[in-house]
Parts: sequence; C-alpha cells; structure tokens
Amino acid sequence: MESVYSQYAWLILLFPLAAFVLILCVGRQAKTFAAVTGIVGTLASFVVSLLIMFERMGGGAEDYAWKEWVWLSFGETDIAMGFEVNSLTAIMLVVVTFVSLLVNVYSRGYMAEDERIGVFYAYIALFTFSMLGLVLSVNLLQLYIFWELVGVCSFLLIGFWYHKPEAIAAAKKAFIVTRIGDVGLFLGMLLLFWQMPGHSLDFLAITNAFHNGEMPGWVATAAAILIFVGAVGKSGQFPLHTWLPDAMEGPTPISALIHAATMVAAGVFLVARTFDIFLASTAALDTVAYVGGFTALFAATIAIAQNDIKRVLAYSTVSQLGYMMMALGLGTEAGKDASMYHLFTHAFFKALLFLAAGSVIHAIGKQDIREMGGLARSMKTTMWTFAAGTLALAGIVPFGGFWSKDAILAEALHEHPLLFWVGVITAFLTALYMARLFFLVFAGKPRSQYSAHESPAVMTVPLVILAVMAVAGGFAYPWIQGESLAGHLDVTTMALTTAAGVLGIALGWMLYGRPKSSEDVLAARAPWLHRLLQNKYYIDELYDAVFVKTLRTLGYLLHLIDRFIVDGAVRLVAGGSLALGRLGLRLQNGQLQTYGLVSLLGLVILIIAVAGRRYFHVG
Repeated sequence: MESVYSQYAWLILLFPLAAFVLILCVGRQAKTFAAVTGIVGTLASFVVSLLIMFERMGGGAEDYAWKEWVWLSFGETDIAMGFEVNSLTAIMLVVVTFVSLLVNVYSRGYMAEDERIGVFYAYIALFTFSMLGLVLSVNLLQLYIFWELVGVCSFLLIGFWYHKPEAIAAAKKAFIVTRIGDVGLFLGMLLLFWQMPGHSLDFLAITNAFHNGEMPGWVATAAAILIFVGAVGKSGQFPLHTWLPDAMEGPTPISALIHAATMVAAGVFLVARTFDIFLASTAALDTVAYVGGFTALFAATIAIAQNDIKRVLAYSTVSQLGYMMMALGLGTEAGKDASMYHLFTHAFFKALLFLAAGSVIHAIGKQDIREMGGLARSMKTTMWTFAAGTLALAGIVPFGGFWSKDAILAEALHEHPLLFWVGVITAFLTALYMARLFFLVFAGKPRSQYSAHESPAVMTVPLVILAVMAVAGGFAYPWIQGESLAGHLDVTTMALTTAAGVLGIALGWMLYGRPKSSEDVLAARAPWLHRLLQNKYYIDELYDAVFVKTLRTLGYLLHLIDRFIVDGAVRLVAGGSLALGRLGLRLQNGQLQTYGLVSLLGLVILIIAVAGRRYFHVG
C-alpha cells in the first residue's frame, strides 16, 4: 500500500516550530496567546501523527523516506537532510505528540501564576520540535543535530526558575553530564563516517551494511558501544544517571515531558534505531544488557529511601529505562519489540504519575512525602489517577505496565535467565516503593499543617485521559502493530511477576499503609542501609571527590601557570622593552656630555670584549 499521509510528516515538525516562533514574536506578556498557540500547535502535530499511525497499522503502508535536500557536498560525498517514516518512528511520533499535548494543557493550570509562562510555552514548543526532529531524522548526522538541540532545551527548562540556585546547578549538571555521553555518540558517528561505503550516514545504508556483514567486527563493536555511551547519557543509565534525579528542580510538567516522552526516551530510541549495528557485535549487546539490568535494580533500591515525591518517580524512570535497555541487549527482534512496547506504555503511566505528583505539589505546596498523608479525602481525582499509574508501574494486571514488562521478562527468561531474575527482583522493589509512595501521600492522616484542595479541571482532565491510557496502552500497542496480545505472554513469567508485584504492594501496605505504620521503618531497623540508599550509594560524593575536585584543582593549577608563568613571561618581555625604551629616551637627551659618556662606555665595553675574546682564545 502506498504511503499517503507519511509524505506530509514534515508538517509534524512545522507546527511546534511555528508555535515557538509566534510566541517569541508576540512576547512574554501575551500569556493566553502563548498557551493557546502551544496547545494548538501540538494538537495539529498529534493529529497528523495519528493519521500516519493509522495508515501504517498492521503493515498497511510501506516505509517512506524523503531526502532530496542536499545539505552538504564535498568531493564525491553528499549529505542529505529529510525525514523517514517507519513502524518505529510512527509509534514514537504518537507518543511524543500525545504526551506533549497533555503537558501543554496541564501547564495552563500549573503555571498560571508564573510571570514567564509565555517563555515556558516557547521552550516547550522548541523542545517538542527538537524531539520530533530527532525521531524523523533520515541519517545519523541529522539525528545528532536534533539530539544536541534536545539537550539545549532540557537545560533551558530544567533551569527555568533561574532565581533558584538549585535549578541553576541542576541545569548545568544535566548539560555537562549528558555532554559526556554526546562525545561518545559523536565519536561513533565519526567512526561510521570513516568506515561506511561512500561515507554514508543514512540509517538505511547503515542497516544494510551491518545486516549484510559488510563491516569488520571491530567497527561494529566500537561503533555500537560509542553509540550506547550517548544513549547512556540521555537515558540516565549508570554511571551517567546522576543528572536525571536533579532535573526535578524544573517545573513538574517538564519533569513529566522529559521522563515520559522526550529526552530520556531518546536514548532507547537511538539504540533501537541503530539496532543492526548492535546485532553485529555480541560484546556490544552484552554491554547493553548488563548495564540495563544493573541500572534497573540499582535505581529501584535507591527509590525505596527517597522522600521527595518527584525524586522517587525520577529513580523509577531510571529503573524502567534500564528494563528497556536490558531488553534491547537481549539481541532479538522480540526483545527490541518488547523494549518499544514498554517505552510506549511507560510514557503514559509515567507522565500520569508526574502530573499527578504536580497536582499534589500545586495543592499543598510540599514535596516531602513524610509531611503528607490523608490526601485521598480532598483530592479524589488525583488519588484515583495516581493509583492507576502506581498499579501500571507496579505491573499489576490488566494495567499497561503488566503486559509490556512481562514481554521483556518473558524474552529474558528464554535468552538470559540471570537478567530475568534481576528483572523479577526489580519488579518486587518497584511495587514496594510505589506502595510506600502512594500510602504515605494519600492514606492515613495529614502529618503537617496544610489545606488541600483538588486541582482545576485543566489539570485533572489530562490526568483522567492518561489514567485511561495507563490501562489501554497495554492493549493498544499490539493492536497498532497488528499483533496478538498472546504473542507477548508467558505463563511462567506472568505468575512470577504478578506474585512479585502483589507481594511488593502487600509489604508496602504493612509497612506504610496501616494506621500504626511508620514512614521510617527502614531507618529504624537498618539505619546503615537507609543512609546508604538515601544518599544514593554516595555516587555523587564519589564523583565530586574523584572528578569535580580533581578537575577543579587541575584548573586552578593551570590558572596559576597561565597567570604567573605564561602571562609573567609576556609581562617580562613587555617590561623589558619598555625599560629599554626609557633608557634610550634618557640617553637621547641632546647633551654633548651624555653622548661623549655613552661613546666612552661603549668603547670600554668593546675593548673589554675584544681583550676577553683574545685571552680565552689564547688560553
């Protein structure tokens, strides 16, 4: 079937870009105009994305690529820009535009009192444009350009409240840490450019070259690992995960956008987009699988001891992204499909959880869950929608997270049993920390003084829509792909993961949900473990001691060398020249006695020099 709507995929990019330009032109004072423009622009992109997805459902249309714009030419090499639509990009387009649309609507209520709401909507529009450009890119260089633009937008949005020192520090940390990963991606791109026939960076050409075994094995391993380094930075995988929890200093709608559909999803998408390179290297696949599995378990343990409502969800994101990476590292098409399945469902229930957390923060002005409690009475819509997101993340049937997580673990059971058990343990911990979060926030009685009230409809309606998708997403993905849900199921996996999820929630209720339960159970029974987890295994402190302070000391030493040695030498030459000039000025004063004295001194020096030379020559 011929692709019709796919030919107009460029419109998906145009709408948010036009919204960004219009908002900038009108100015920050037109708050309502900025909000309406941002919402309409994203809505238009979502509609076109839906048309493309429906056209492609069940393999109904061929892949479509347009790359007629030759951006750069040198020698016999042409680098073209354009856009490409396939099954992977079609799914991502819907996820990005749908979540972005709901975040835009939600922000109209959450940011209503902010004086810079116009700037906020301009940044969101640019952020959405950047992520959509990344998804639609026809080659690796074009993807890299949008990849960096996504990083710039995240810096602007994380540090949006620039009057807060914590926000500035978090923005700089996110920008610097992700740049480390970006260097890896850039080196991988250079390696491919060097080795690929015709220096082509087109995804189709790369796929064919590695799929057909035309590239040396070392190239596949080196390129795949370097690309994965870039994905580790963007998706917050260990050891470059430290920026992601700190990114919570930005406005909560941005936390939802970053964690659900844009920046962190870019890393998983990158590995899936270049999957054939990884398939050509067992070492690269093992690296992806083990890093993903370790990150999933590592972040889940940290989430248990966090007290900031958004940080719990942030470490949950790191953990779930680890699941997706682990699935990609299994090296099978089923694993890749399961990873994208989980990315699809995760986008909905994680956006829901962050926006519901924002509703709580908006209502009571607090983020520490130890100061909350009893919100179920006054915030029923927020409570029920947050419960839906919690059950989806905990992997409870029939919520979306159950089907996608089981699809990953079912493939892990057959391909890598060790990683399967890592996934099961992580599923238990996920249910436990989400139960702790839910019960401490909504159950029991308030632990501090506040007046809670439900958020306005402009904020709660997106929550309800996302809650529906938290359930429906698990059934929607196979339907979109033209597959049967049964193809993703395994009875053994379902039994074990269901038991892990139910056990985690039950233990969470026993520890934190009953009237006499305490939020400090872990601290009371294992204080050393609680301190270790609460301080995130002291990874930030380790990095500060090993890298930050070392580089700062090195920088100070280089500053001293530059100031006293380099600049000192320059000042010495300049000072000497000036002194010599002043001496010459004093000698050239027009007095005959001075000239006679200078001549006499010169003659004496000349005689001494000649005599000394003859003396030493004779000796």
